[in-house]
Amino acid sequence: MKKKYSLNKEDLALFREAVPGTKRLKNDTITHKPVKKPQVISSPKRLLQEQVDATYYFSDEFQPMLDNEGPVRYVRQDVSYFELKKLRRGDYSPELFLDLHGLTQLEAKKELGALVAACRREHVHCACVMHGHGKHILKQQTPLWLAQHPDVEAFHQAPREFGGNAALLVLVELDDKTPQDL
Repeated sequence: MKKKYSLNKEDLALFREAVPGTKRLKNDTITHKPVKKPQVISSPKRLLQEQVDATYYFSDEFQPMLDNEGPVRYVRQDVSYFELKKLRRGDYSPELFLDLHGLTQLEAKKELGALVAACRREHVHCACVMHGHGKHILKQQTPLWLAQHPDVEAFHQAPREFGGNAALLVLVELDDKTPQDL
């Protein structure tokens, strides 16, 4: 690094007279190494079993009471309604994204189950599910399925930057344990 201003001997002597008794500071900058999360290695069989287990909660016959007016939204009874407001405002930023375009209803259920399981496993609180417009089949069914899952705290129609009315932001309940505790 180049010095912009160099002092001549007279200026340097004048400076030392102005601030007597001072010492040069020792550079003690410490750089910390980033802490890596421990990798949890899971077998493909375990992941498939999680996916199958998570679809257990989804029924096509049960119809939860969702508000038909306004944007698609849901909040579990034991969760504060303010969480839904924060979702609507975009206070939560999704860390996982699931695209259901082109999937059948059975495949979409499996992927939704896998998303919720992955959110819990990876400690991700907010995820985005993009169901699209299409024939409105997945657009209508996705909120009904999500409202049935016990680990889904709330969901709301996504803000425009995350897909607007063709996507949902989902809040997933997490365990209190962090990966370091395991």
